[in-house]
Amino acid sequence: MDTHDGRGRSPSRSRRELLAGAGGLTAGLVGTAGCLGSTDGVRVLAAGSLAIALEERIGPAFEAESDVHYEGEYHGTNAVLRLVEDGTKYPDVVIGADIELLRDRLYPDHADWDASFAANEVVIAYEPETELGACLETDRPWYECFGDADEGAIAISDPDLDPLGYRALLLFELAEREHGLDGFRDAMADTVAYVPDETQLLADVESGNRACAVAYSNMAAEREVAVRRLSDAYNFGAPAAADRYAQASYTTADGHTVEGSPVVYNATVRTDADDPVAGREFVAFLLENDDLLTESGLRVDDSLPRFHGDPPEAIKP
Repeated sequence: MDTHDGRGRSPSRSRRELLAGAGGLTAGLVGTAGCLGSTDGVRVLAAGSLAIALEERIGPAFEAESDVHYEGEYHGTNAVLRLVEDGTKYPDVVIGADIELLRDRLYPDHADWDASFAANEVVIAYEPETELGACLETDRPWYECFGDADEGAIAISDPDLDPLGYRALLLFELAEREHGLDGFRDAMADTVAYVPDETQLLADVESGNRACAVAYSNMAAEREVAVRRLSDAYNFGAPAAADRYAQASYTTADGHTVEGSPVVYNATVRTDADDPVAGREFVAFLLENDDLLTESGLRVDDSLPRFHGDPPEAIKP
């Protein structure tokens, strides 16, 4: 059953809000890392949905424990992998939000192992004081509310840059299959607004400029926006539903076909990293500090971490 999780806004202003007021989350978290590859320390290129977790919590904790400087840059996972593949960026550590996508794109030229370390789920974040938000606060099925939405009222990230974007389209396809909603996926693809920067996806929902966005659970929790939670059949958060998710697929603009899958993050150290020792130290820290991940709204169950390939001994907890 889908559930509602209305959240009040905190009166205090966090560093995140101050950054947003000074030009947006991207300017604060990505723009300062635009020269990734030129700074001593560990350089991390990661999925945008982890930007706040890494920049505000995990990165500083790693610096405090290791005395190694942390530098991060954040984009949709498809964009992250493209930047590595074409030699635009030279991170030590790469973190993605779709484990198979990272392996398809980086193995064997740039990586030969990875560690899956945290899970997430897809939710609908919304502004209650909008017509669509008011509908989502009722018991009416979310797909009926979406079907009545005005063009541009719903935001999703760019499916050609970001797994969250194509998971939104796959969500629409799963609903179409389950409820006999002929043409629902295509209709929603024409109705939604596409946001190219994942880290900015919820900014317009917070401001009331858009009614809702298809987001990850941790992103909504960080932004303290109201949430309509989805059942396991739709939320890409249940390993037991993996076969169901895989019934839907999407082909990106550059020709990569991806199937629906549970949201799991994996990390690797590039085989030709400038500082592989710092990279391995950071990934080991990531795997050994579940509390920092769960405090960031992510899930770490008994199946994590999981390893693929042959990671170095320094990585294994």
